[in-house]
Amino acid sequence: MERLNHNLAAKPASERLGYLAFVLTACVFAVFFVMPIVWSFANSFKPAAAALADPAALFSKAFSLENYRRLEHVGAGWYVYAGNSVLIAAGTVILTVLVSVPAGYGFSKFRFPGQSLLFVLIMATMMIPFQSILTPLFLILKVFRLQNNLFGLVLIYVTFQLPFSVFMMRNAFDAVPKALIEAARIDGASQATILRRIMLPIALPGVATVAMFAFLNSWNEFLAALIFLSDQNKFTLPIMLVNVSSGIYGIIDWGALQAGIAVTMVPCILLFLLLQRYYVRGLTAGAVK
Repeated sequence: MERLNHNLAAKPASERLGYLAFVLTACVFAVFFVMPIVWSFANSFKPAAAALADPAALFSKAFSLENYRRLEHVGAGWYVYAGNSVLIAAGTVILTVLVSVPAGYGFSKFRFPGQSLLFVLIMATMMIPFQSILTPLFLILKVFRLQNNLFGLVLIYVTFQLPFSVFMMRNAFDAVPKALIEAARIDGASQATILRRIMLPIALPGVATVAMFAFLNSWNEFLAALIFLSDQNKFTLPIMLVNVSSGIYGIIDWGALQAGIAVTMVPCILLFLLLQRYYVRGLTAGAVK
């Protein structure tokens, strides 16, 4: 409140009303975004009877961990599905960063025949609907015996994450002055040393943005995991949520469903809170030179 009063006092009288309207509008939108998260967490701690009787109620007088305990009996157990999601997300992040960083550096700082055409082709793959090539992808995985395999799913996610990641890393490296590279070359540094010790620390916000997008997309992805995985012990959290929401005899277990949603949301929220400043800087990298 003190900061708001200070900002209002620092502005001319003609701008105060507009600034106050902006703050109020931002608060309204924040409430709309935060309320579903609060509702999910609050309902996950309701007793099963209360969650089934009135799923829309925000709070309950009783507090229970029963919904989380019931998740242990959904299929192989939520911890198995969470472990699969962690492995897939971690593999996607690592491979995406390892490929997109040198690729973005090459497109940004090197000139070679067909560079523009190759970059346009990579960007054009972003326009291909994922659903339209599910069958060819399944056949490719079958040839390499990677169907129903977590590593095969990681390769699928990396493939679709790379165009955006290469674009982001190229923009991040474009923002680094060429004078730094030339000075390092005069000192005898190799290209690998320049990339590792000079370019990467400066372009770290871009790397963090690429890693965050790769994690969120692979963590929340549902369709590819449903199609390419057939072993229940290899399912991910989004598939578990669908199994919980279908319920027994068509009756939705609202308490267990909200508990599963809470388990799925926590890593995403924590990751964003930890990397949000890098995320914003990474998105704007290369916008101004």
